[in-house]
Amino acid sequence: MRVAVIDVGSNSIKLLVADGAPGQAPLEVASRTLEVRISQGLASDRPHLSIDGMERGIGAISTLATEARVRGADKIIAVATSAVRDASNGQEFHDRARTDAGIELRILGGLEEAELIGLGITTDPALLDLRDFRMFDLGGGSLECLSFKDRNVTFATSLPLGCVRLTEMFLETPSAPLASADARKIASHVKASLLAAGVPLPVPRGTRVIGTGGTLTTLRAMSAAKRDIPLGQAEGELTVPLIRQTLKDVGSVGLDARKLVPGLSPQRADVFPTALATLLALAELGEFEAFRHSFRNLRWGVAAELLSSS
Repeated sequence: MRVAVIDVGSNSIKLLVADGAPGQAPLEVASRTLEVRISQGLASDRPHLSIDGMERGIGAISTLATEARVRGADKIIAVATSAVRDASNGQEFHDRARTDAGIELRILGGLEEAELIGLGITTDPALLDLRDFRMFDLGGGSLECLSFKDRNVTFATSLPLGCVRLTEMFLETPSAPLASADARKIASHVKASLLAAGVPLPVPRGTRVIGTGGTLTTLRAMSAAKRDIPLGQAEGELTVPLIRQTLKDVGSVGLDARKLVPGLSPQRADVFPTALATLLALAELGEFEAFRHSFRNLRWGVAAELLSSS
């Protein structure tokens, strides 16, 4: 069976085409990411997808669905996360995906998203030796927090702490250097939200912390660009000192300078300092020193679910 998953996120829309069978981990055939931020106003009381945002999103879904068909996918599914589920006109976007792109869009609830991310991480062959661990997935609209014991999820939650949302909440001018006072406000809000949600922190000493999402992928891409090596060959252990230094470097300059940083997508440069500040606050509260990066999160979980039901 060949399946395709289109992940409609706040910052980007991603495709995974994978082969597999029930009981087997998906095997990647192709993947692609389009940076077409559809979210705007996530921090408002009534988030709303703009006409332009919807047009970009539907166009990206159509493009990726065509690629999936060319790749011979037997099943294609699109899933939407925080930007669409929180939008007052999310149902309109859902309906347009069906009529304009010919794709049935599944709008995931926060807990459903977290659990599928958890399923996705268990497909990573590099992590098969881990039994008890923590996982955090930072996106544009939300942060998913999971705990695993004997590779089963024992805690899962989705919090409105994505980097697009927090940038809108705390930065009056995202194109300016990140002010220390704003960084402190972001950190305070993140820590308070984690505590209020009952996320089990700090992480017990010796427990591995897995990190996924665009911010950590970007950190790894920046490291790869410095060494002129492929992304997959870059070190996957992303330490707190590395994150802190990166925030110091990119947060001290304006947006135009950030857009020139090798490995940092220009479309992500405005929210990147907020994302780094969020990860630092999480690590400080969690009392851990590194994220072990994995590429396998939501898309892989949805693919595994599709294959298991085939």
